[in-house]
Amino acid sequence: MNKEEKIDQLLTRGVSEVLPSAESLKVALQGRKKLKIYIGIDPTSPMLHIGHAIGLRKLREFQDLGHEVILLLGSFTAMIGDPTDKTAVRTQLTQKEVLKNAVTYKEQAGKILNFEGKNPVKLMFNHKWLQKMNFSEVVNLASHFTVQQMLERDMFETRIKEGKPVYVHEFMYPLMQGYDSVAMDVDAEIGGSDQTFNMLAGRTLQRQINGREKFVITMKLLENAEGKKMSKSEGGFIALNDSAKDIFGKLMAMDDSMILPYMELASDYAPEEIAGARKQLALQVNPREIKAELAERVSAMYHGKKEARKAREGFDKVFKAGETPEDIELKKLVNTNIIDVLIEVGFASSKSEARRLVDQNSVKLDGVVITSYEQELQGLTKEGNVLQKGKRHFVKIKNK
Repeated sequence: MNKEEKIDQLLTRGVSEVLPSAESLKVALQGRKKLKIYIGIDPTSPMLHIGHAIGLRKLREFQDLGHEVILLLGSFTAMIGDPTDKTAVRTQLTQKEVLKNAVTYKEQAGKILNFEGKNPVKLMFNHKWLQKMNFSEVVNLASHFTVQQMLERDMFETRIKEGKPVYVHEFMYPLMQGYDSVAMDVDAEIGGSDQTFNMLAGRTLQRQINGREKFVITMKLLENAEGKKMSKSEGGFIALNDSAKDIFGKLMAMDDSMILPYMELASDYAPEEIAGARKQLALQVNPREIKAELAERVSAMYHGKKEARKAREGFDKVFKAGETPEDIELKKLVNTNIIDVLIEVGFASSKSEARRLVDQNSVKLDGVVITSYEQELQGLTKEGNVLQKGKRHFVKIKNK
């Protein structure tokens, strides 16, 4: 693509809205000035996921066009917790917990962004400026907004109607995220469409304090058939550090309604390829092969074509041929009771979950369904026996 085509794709693919307008941002991108654009992520967990990758991929497009790009880690805001879409107050984290979560973020984000070369991504932490603010500065920051503006947020209205508390520190979150734009003096911010309120707070502050415009680029969200986004808090996410095997398997397990959103938001499919897939799905063809191709291509983005192909072949071996995969982890058991074993090998996190698996006939030993909570796994072979959970989880076990 030439520069004009790259700009058009940057402003449209996966984009929900550009504020104040896509036209004005296009004019800025066509000029000679290098823009400063950032995306912020709060390290509330050690993992980045494909939901994050939507914004990171858009940031990479700006980077490839030669603009200055910043990955900002919310090392201070993560301690407060973003109240967006939350029906209850978040549990606050310590800075030690937040920084521990962020240890591998650069490595994970490096699967998408370029931290080296002529135009490397800058990695920044917002505790560097937010932690230094005194009470007078915080009060002055708060003076730019009204209580009515804060109460307009849907989740606060919902909580008030339900008699749930809304804490003052939650009002401070958009102010802090907004101040990031001022501290870094940016031209634009990228974020999910659910972050519009917070990003507009930054636009207000940038205009009132630094006296200049800030573009807001909101991205579409990966949502399931029930309208819930894929996220750390909602679950059902694919981590960027998942193995090729896990990425492939999770994508194959997703609802068919997610195929087209994943193609647009989380892959490198060309628009004409997406249009072709949409047409095929409309004709009600079996979506399995379309989904398998998508799963292989997404796996290849993070692990290369060889590992992605291996993941697909392994998946087909188990699901098409009904065979057991070859590269199964071997574990020497401490316990013998099936309920304790399921927890020990990581197939269940509690005894109640282990019992549910047994009740659902989801547990097999060497292909035979286990139906009793009391079953003891003694006398296992020296080579190991295959314990299976559901359709795609296997482990080889032997007694110590």
